[in-house]
Amino acid sequence: MTPFGIHLQKLRRERNISQKEMALALGVSPAYLSALEHGQRGKPNWAMLQRIVGFLNVIWDDAEKLQELALLSDPKVTIDTSGQSAQATQTANLLARHIHELDDADLERLADNIRKLAKESRSEKL
Repeated sequence: MTPFGIHLQKLRRERNISQKEMALALGVSPAYLSALEHGQRGKPNWAMLQRIVGFLNVIWDDAEKLQELALLSDPKVTIDTSGQSAQATQTANLLARHIHELDDADLERLADNIRKLAKESRSEKL
């Protein structure tokens, strides 16, 4: 599952909308919507995301959350470290090699650290 798929499924179920109903309204197959919810399809493109937001009639904050989650929900992510330091390449490869060994708590701590370090780095560059 992806963060986007989990949230999409939650919003759909809160509104008591079946996958079939939503898929019909969006002009996609129920199989596609199911795959999107279960992380078996990549993140939706911008146009599909806008159709989802419009169909669910979500408020601004929920629309932003869906958009942010979509950016973080590509199940086949590639990290391009060309032109970066050897440490960047090593870190990306370590993550790729060991991510399956980490539980959700470990992954959340890692994500929090990455967000914190990125924010600090941006602040230092200003």
